[in-house]
Amino acid sequence: MNAPRITSLADSAEVEQVRQQYTSELEQLALQVELMGVLVDENLQRMRTVLNAGDLNVAEEAIRTDDRIDAMNVSLMERSYELLRREAPVASDLRLIVSVLRVTAELERIGDLALRIAKLAPEHELLTRVPAAIDILETLAEHAVNQYRDALRAWSTLDLGLAEQVASEPEVAMASRHLVEALLAYEGPDAVVVALRTMVAGQALDRIADHSAVLGARVRYLITGDPDHLAAEVR
Repeated sequence: MNAPRITSLADSAEVEQVRQQYTSELEQLALQVELMGVLVDENLQRMRTVLNAGDLNVAEEAIRTDDRIDAMNVSLMERSYELLRREAPVASDLRLIVSVLRVTAELERIGDLALRIAKLAPEHELLTRVPAAIDILETLAEHAVNQYRDALRAWSTLDLGLAEQVASEPEVAMASRHLVEALLAYEGPDAVVVALRTMVAGQALDRIADHSAVLGARVRYLITGDPDHLAAEVR
């Protein structure tokens, strides 16, 4: 007469064990996203070094690190889809997995933009032809990197206030306008080439800040579950 009860308890214990394992895997997934974010941060710092000094060795290291970032993006994507396939996640777990897919895509894109600037290392001398322009680029880089780091910290700590701050960070349109004005004032024979290379860097920095804001919006959605916040991801 007691057999059904024993079986029921065993089934419950097995379900709880599976659930604990699943929760652990989700935690590891979120941690791996943070580690990917650290790699991106390292390349953002290399990007700033290239802007400052045009160091070719640093640029080469950025290329190697970007390969690792791309590999992590693929790995995390595969793990996320596997977790979706294997389980029927509850709402909060589903938000996390979907957010991992979105965040890793944003991290990969930020990494690509940082690499785009790092690859300008051989032409660093061109970027310095207009001192005012390189100063503006370094200001834009500081803003973009700080915003990114706040976004990464919001992800790791699930800090709603910080996520909201990152998501609503104002654009730096004034700095971009000053960059164009500085380039227009330059009248050297290589003005076109200088302007093109500088604008590549400036636009990449603008986009890094934009993608960082998207990260903040995604963390805000992850925490609150409010679908209205998803509109802020469209940039």
